[in-house]
Amino acid sequence: MAKKKKKYVVYSTNPDFDYDYNEEEAQETLLASEQRLYVSLDRKRRGGKEVTLVEGFIGSNEDLKELGKYLKSKCGVGGTAKDGEIIVQGNFKDKVFDLLIDEGYSVKKKGG
Repeated sequence: MAKKKKKYVVYSTNPDFDYDYNEEEAQETLLASEQRLYVSLDRKRRGGKEVTLVEGFIGSNEDLKELGKYLKSKCGVGGTAKDGEIIVQGNFKDKVFDLLIDEGYSVKKKGG
């Protein structure tokens, strides 16, 4: 995913200038039943090590990190949650799939 660059006003000679800072609105988290998540294995750019990748989460970063923490603790491994995806270290595709189904998410397996 491409990172969005923020635009800043460095200097203005207009004494009446008032720049509107359009803060990104916090994205509202959809209900678990309305989410469609994709679970897959990934080895790219990871030195040949496998990770379980959960993509398609729509919601706030706090909720994404909370779901990531839940999955990582149930699998007993590390990982990260950022940019709308959760990375769980290791091959836990089936276990993560079952955990997400139990939480009420609509989940599809991606890849072989």
